[in-house]
Amino acid sequence: MPITKGCKALVDEARAKIRTISFEEARSKHGDPDVVFVDIRDVRELEREGMVPGAFHAPRGMLEFWIDPDTPYYKDVFGSGKEFVFYCASAWRSALATAVAQEMGLSPVCHMDGGFNGWKKNGGPVAERSEKAGK
Repeated sequence: MPITKGCKALVDEARAKIRTISFEEARSKHGDPDVVFVDIRDVRELEREGMVPGAFHAPRGMLEFWIDPDTPYYKDVFGSGKEFVFYCASAWRSALATAVAQEMGLSPVCHMDGGFNGWKKNGGPVAERSEKAGK
């Protein structure tokens, strides 16, 4: 059975529906108590590369379950009323994650252009993975 829509098309469709912020805008939001950076990368990526200081780790595979208050996996952070800035390594997974979070009704949400790779390339601060990230 051939693939009828590839991941690039899915990412492009997601990007057309969501807000993407630049590194500069993301950097200006970093540290704002009303903004939560959400790292959706795999835990191995966090351990290897680090993360945006203070970010909340929500693995992409659990995101919908952590956002939905009707699941046993719900995380209170997603009911905080804060703004959410999603990111992954290169802004592909985060585009998809932001689109699904927005579709679920989480608001306001956006994702960071260039992802964590862009964050590091532009000199954004990096922290080691916190043991409590995502808890």
